Formats: sequence, C-alpha cells, structure tokens
Amino acid sequence: MTTQSNSYDDLIDFIILGKSPEEIIAFRPSEESGARVHFLIVQEKNAKLSKNEKAELDHYLFLEHIIRLAKARARKVLRQ
Repeated sequence: MTTQSNSYDDLIDFIILGKSPEEIIAFRPSEESGARVHFLIVQEKNAKLSKNEKAELDHYLFLEHIIRLAKARARKVLRQ
C-alpha cells in the first residue's frame, strides 16, 4: 500500500516543476495513488476507515480540488 506521503509525492513534484498549461491539463495521478484513493473510498463506504485513513482521504480530496482549479486556470490561459 502507498503511504500518505507517497500519495502526495507526484502532486508535489507536479506543482513545483513549473509546468506549461498543456502539462497541467494533462496531469493525472499515478496508478498507485489512484489505487490508494480507490481503496480509501471503498473503506469509507464500508465504514472501515481509521482516523488516519480518513485524514489521508480528506487531504487527497482537498489536493484534487486544488489540481482541478489549476486545470481550469490553465484552460483559461490557453483561451486567451
């Protein structure tokens, strides 16, 4: 399983490496991160998340929101 910090690593790398608007729009989390989030969502639906897992899922969902905002802004830049 991926740990919380490993789940964030690809997002952190993405943010700090100064990407073009096209690269921002094309960004997708790693398969490993996606699998971890899927696992957490399934566990949440089955009411089997620990406090730490719930916090991990909440953090990931917040970061996903930030990435969506970055993608929206990148699309806006490309339209200008």
